[in-house]
Amino acid sequence: MKSSAIKSIKPIDFQWQTSDPFLFCAYHNDFYPEGNNDLGPNASLEGRNIGMDFEIKDGWRMYHGDRVPGFPVHPHRGFETVTIVQQGLVDHADSMGAAGRYGGGDVQWMTAGRGVQHSEMFPLVNRDRENTLELFQVWLNLPAQNKMVEPHFSMFWASNIPQKAFLDETGKKTTVDVIAGVLEETQALQPPPDSWAGNPDNHVAIWTIVMSAGARWQLPKAAAGLNRTLYLYQGSSLNVDGVDIAPMHSIELQSDADAVLQNTNEECRLLLLQGRPINEPVEQYGPFVMNSRNEIMQAMKDYQETEFGGWPWPNRDQVHTGRRRFARHADGKIEEAE
Repeated sequence: MKSSAIKSIKPIDFQWQTSDPFLFCAYHNDFYPEGNNDLGPNASLEGRNIGMDFEIKDGWRMYHGDRVPGFPVHPHRGFETVTIVQQGLVDHADSMGAAGRYGGGDVQWMTAGRGVQHSEMFPLVNRDRENTLELFQVWLNLPAQNKMVEPHFSMFWASNIPQKAFLDETGKKTTVDVIAGVLEETQALQPPPDSWAGNPDNHVAIWTIVMSAGARWQLPKAAAGLNRTLYLYQGSSLNVDGVDIAPMHSIELQSDADAVLQNTNEECRLLLLQGRPINEPVEQYGPFVMNSRNEIMQAMKDYQETEFGGWPWPNRDQVHTGRRRFARHADGKIEEAE
């Protein structure tokens, strides 16, 4: 009889607990109203803690925004952000001069390296209907040797992200978007050049998984010695290796064992994070992630003195005009969503 691949089951909150090489994952799911002329909510902001609005009121939050929801300019050093936008749009701008608008399954992967400032705003482009926003932001650590690399900005358009579909014996479907890593013969797009995910020996995987009602799928085993976690964030329940899992729970799995997933009576959605641990000290102070306290102090000093290159945009909460999805890279190259 097959033993269970499950190591632990834990409830998940706004900032999802992750394991090395990941630092954390934030899940945003906001049901914004119609937008106004400034791409903000066409609704009163009364009663909100503007600048620190993280409490859900009327189904949505302003976060650190005061006119457009989102995260105005802030610095990072020493890690990477992988932002997966399932619904809605994000407007990006950064101190490299890069910018973009992305959403609807697009992914932005940014290596902060030695230091970058960026803003991430959520423009409410629909003026005649609600603006739903759903996204993950995964923080992936960098090893000490890559903490101070040059910053890098990548955009993965939804139409280019490899997808693998599986049908069970009853014809029920499971679909996997392979954002990082490899699933059978399906290989993800190339990660940034200095990423821990760039070395295949690290077996980094970031997958979004959709299982139709009643679908059954065997999550294939990977190498031994990895940290591997599934997050069930939508659906009524899921059975993993004979154990019933409630929604908004994480399942830590043995990485070198198959796991059988049996969905119940409604579609469910999962995120998988997997990777070989970096196994280095982690010292974090807000948006700086280094290996020692002295390095954190140096990061703070460098930011105070240089602002990581300054801010080339007219607004701290920069948003872009129009509705098109695009990416402008630091070298000036512009690409449109496909």
